[in-house]
Amino acid sequence: MKQFGAPKNFLVGLNAEATGTLIAAAADVALIVDSDGVIRDTAFGSEDISIEGYADWVGKPWTETVTEESRPKVEALLRDAAAKTAPRSRHINHPSSRGGDLPVLYSAMQVGREGRIVAVGRDLRSVASLQRRLVDAQQSMERDYWRFRQVETRYRLLFQSSTEAILIVDASTLKVVEANSAAVELLGEAARVVLGRAVLDSFEATSGQVIADLLAGVRAASRADNVRVRLADGKRELLVSASLFRQENSTLFLVRLSSLQQEASGAAPKGESMLRRVVESAPDGFVLTDPKGQILTANTAFLDLVQLPNEAMARGESIDRWLGRPGVDLSVLMSNLRQHGSVKLFATTLRGEDGSSIEVEISGVSVPHGDQPCLGFMIRNVGWRLSSRAHSSQDLPRSVEQLTELVGRVPLKDLVQESTDLIEKLCIEAALQLTHDNRASAAEMLGLSRQSLYVKLHRYGLGDLVAESDK
Repeated sequence: MKQFGAPKNFLVGLNAEATGTLIAAAADVALIVDSDGVIRDTAFGSEDISIEGYADWVGKPWTETVTEESRPKVEALLRDAAAKTAPRSRHINHPSSRGGDLPVLYSAMQVGREGRIVAVGRDLRSVASLQRRLVDAQQSMERDYWRFRQVETRYRLLFQSSTEAILIVDASTLKVVEANSAAVELLGEAARVVLGRAVLDSFEATSGQVIADLLAGVRAASRADNVRVRLADGKRELLVSASLFRQENSTLFLVRLSSLQQEASGAAPKGESMLRRVVESAPDGFVLTDPKGQILTANTAFLDLVQLPNEAMARGESIDRWLGRPGVDLSVLMSNLRQHGSVKLFATTLRGEDGSSIEVEISGVSVPHGDQPCLGFMIRNVGWRLSSRAHSSQDLPRSVEQLTELVGRVPLKDLVQESTDLIEKLCIEAALQLTHDNRASAAEMLGLSRQSLYVKLHRYGLGDLVAESDK
């Protein structure tokens, strides 16, 4: 602690009134304690602390106003102050009527000739709140880290165990970044030779140019037809296809190799081929369904979310089986996909096979054209997402505040009716928002008939609506 250099020159003449005002202004909490450790007077820097009931401490021993684990610290403060040693700050917790503790950083010093002690404290609630948020953020980062490690492990396992030959190629240098076992075997070279070498070097000169043109076309148009090439040994011919994807700040090609015999026999199942094109290692769940919601294929992230050991157990099942509101969420998603072609960030829950439930956001797209009409759903787990709302109280609607002010003036029966109407109105507004103002889906979500919903909409003035039967 650094003290004033010449306090006698500048602070002479301060009376008790001025000193008390100075201490109260400089501290959040200030206590005057006698030689027996009993609080004789208090001062607070803010009303927020005094209204907690701490102003009633006068006449009580200081140790009785703190939590049990803080009592030895109070005794140490009193002991050090009586010994006139250098003041040392200590963290003390006071019990609060609101349920939590009030953390205060105290320093104590003996003043006067009668052994009185002045204890000044600083409110640490804001610091404690920041520390709590920091711990939450750290825990969330650790959970995300382990989840990414698990995703990487699954990606490595699937990549290496895949029977299809796959190369990951850097788009800027055309060097092979990764190659699975099937690709190394097909190229007939050791893995250490393939990795780090230009992908064109594994093929004849003419075929290398064909592959270069293929990759240039993929870079420009994100797609290109399969090409037929010959390996550098000139003995075998392959079919090569490629797709483009980004990872962190780099652009990569996913190059698929297949011998002509494999292509002719159709060895790669259609579902697996479709799934590889959206990168099997995606950390978010991906599900491909038919127009009725029956699952055609799903990635491992989705299987983890619903706690299934393999894709075969999900294939052929309706995705509605795992959605939080059976019969409602899928109906809302289908309705919006038919009307708009896509859905973004639809909030719901996903139930696992063991009964657990997690918060998710679903984005979907309808693909009505092609070999087979289908629906694609990307499902993201938002259960670990930090929200400032978790540590702040949400303001109540103004109408609720008005209702609470009527307590004691209006009979309880009338208050309950008013509260019921307010909650009903808020639920209808939430259902309309979730369904993008699709009243038929909103009625189904609320468990109402369409006619009943239109009556309530008219009652609460939520729109100039006419029931379908009246149109």
